[in-house]
Amino acid sequence: MKAALITFGGLIAVFIIVIMMFIGINNKIIDHDETTIQAWANVETVLQRRYDLIPNLVNTVKGFASHEKELLTEVTRLRSQWSSAKASGDTAQSVKTAGMLEGALGRLMVVVEKYPDIKSNQNFLALQEELSGTENRISVERRRYNQAVAAYNKYIRKYPGSIIAGMKGYERKTPFESAPEAAAVPTVEF
Repeated sequence: MKAALITFGGLIAVFIIVIMMFIGINNKIIDHDETTIQAWANVETVLQRRYDLIPNLVNTVKGFASHEKELLTEVTRLRSQWSSAKASGDTAQSVKTAGMLEGALGRLMVVVEKYPDIKSNQNFLALQEELSGTENRISVERRRYNQAVAAYNKYIRKYPGSIIAGMKGYERKTPFESAPEAAAVPTVEF
């Protein structure tokens, strides 16, 4: 009788330990998931700042470089696409569009090099400085987001987190990657 009680007590203790481990691992996955959500929100905040600066930048450049209409139209189109992706909650599309927008803005800055009058315009200089600061903020927040995604992805892929993540439907998250166009070195002609 005593042996049966000890065995039963031992089984209950093991069951409680397993439940506590399950709860702890599940909570850790939730912590990582929420960290990635928060990090993405920080990326979107600085992308929104860039989004808000673009019309002023385009209008300033438009006054000086009217024949660069195709590039200015592309920047405006990508700005709208990013806004739509953000509104839909499609993180993957937001990441892709933000990368393409970054490439288009880089090409826009190369165009500006052709027009010395733009570079001496106070409005343009202020906008360029704001955009530069914003791009630095975006870089920092993307790095933080990618670190959060890496920690989350590692945790849900390792044992025993992988078991619980699979049971609860947690999936890998996509890190923020630059668009292929961003890797191309722009040519500057004087």
